[in-house]
Amino acid sequence: MAQDKGADNTPKKPPHPPKQELVEGVLRFVPLLETYFRRAHSEMPDQLHQLFVHHHLTARHGTVLTQLAHGQELTVGELSERLEVRMSTISELVGDLSRVGLLQRRNDPDNRRRILVTLPAKHQGLMREFMARRAQPLLHALEKLDSDELAGFAAGLQAWAQALEQY
Repeated sequence: MAQDKGADNTPKKPPHPPKQELVEGVLRFVPLLETYFRRAHSEMPDQLHQLFVHHHLTARHGTVLTQLAHGQELTVGELSERLEVRMSTISELVGDLSRVGLLQRRNDPDNRRRILVTLPAKHQGLMREFMARRAQPLLHALEKLDSDELAGFAAGLQAWAQALEQY
C-alpha cells in the first residue's frame, strides 16, 4: 500500500486523535454545522426551491448564486477562484443555471474571451431573501460577541478555511 505524500513529496504523518478538551469544547459543534448546511433546501423561498427541485439543481449551484446575489458581475474565472473549483466544473454549473434562467451570461466587451455572469434582477430578491434567512443564526450569534471575540471568531474561521485548502 502506497503511503500518502505531502505537497513537498515527503510522507504525510497519520492524523492523530484530537485532544479531549478540543472534542468537548470545539469539535462537538462541527456536526451541527453540517446539519445547518444540509437543511438549506428547506429554507429556500418556495419559488427558488421549486426551480431547484424541478431542474435538479444542487448545493453547488446554490453556491454560485450566492456569489452573485448582491448584483455583482463576475467572470467565470473569478467564480472558479472564489469557489475553488476547476473551470470545467464552474462552466458546467454556470451553464445549468443559465439554461434555467437563474443566471445571465455575456461576453466581456473589453475581452471577448471572458464571460461575465450576473443574477437577473428578477431573481435577486429571491436570493437575498434566502441569504437573509440563512444568515439569521450567524448574525444572532455575532451580535452577542464583543469586538475582541468577533475578531477571534473571524480569525478562527479564516484559519480553518486556509487549513481546508491544504487537504
